[in-house]
Amino acid sequence: MTNIFNKTVEPIKNASAWQQKYREIMLLGKTLPPLAEVLKIDSALVPGCESKVWLFVEFDLSENTLVVVGDSDTRIVKGLLALILALYNGLTPEQVLTVNAYEEFEKLGLINHLSPSRGNGIKAMVDTIQTMAKQKLS
Repeated sequence: MTNIFNKTVEPIKNASAWQQKYREIMLLGKTLPPLAEVLKIDSALVPGCESKVWLFVEFDLSENTLVVVGDSDTRIVKGLLALILALYNGLTPEQVLTVNAYEEFEKLGLINHLSPSRGNGIKAMVDTIQTMAKQKLS
């Protein structure tokens, strides 16, 4: 995993109880810069998320790495999105396709505590990012 991801998840790893992990995720969401309102457009909405999640996936051509920005209308999803962005930003398209976000969330002890709709939302966000990586490789 990237150093950014490892640093980002440290407070969550160190939290002993679910309520502490939940709080850390919420705090992490506050660190994610909000998207400008003009960018919160329907075409940027992630299909399959119950909450509104806007994602923009670009590639830094000089580095051939992924650059993802996003936002959500709910605090907990914004925190989960911040984890996903930390996981994928800075990776090459090939690396993006090898990262198993579900497995990383499971290692953090999050999967068992997330509602099915939030789990589906995580899958939808990851699928969107991985689809863009596949398109870049085509």
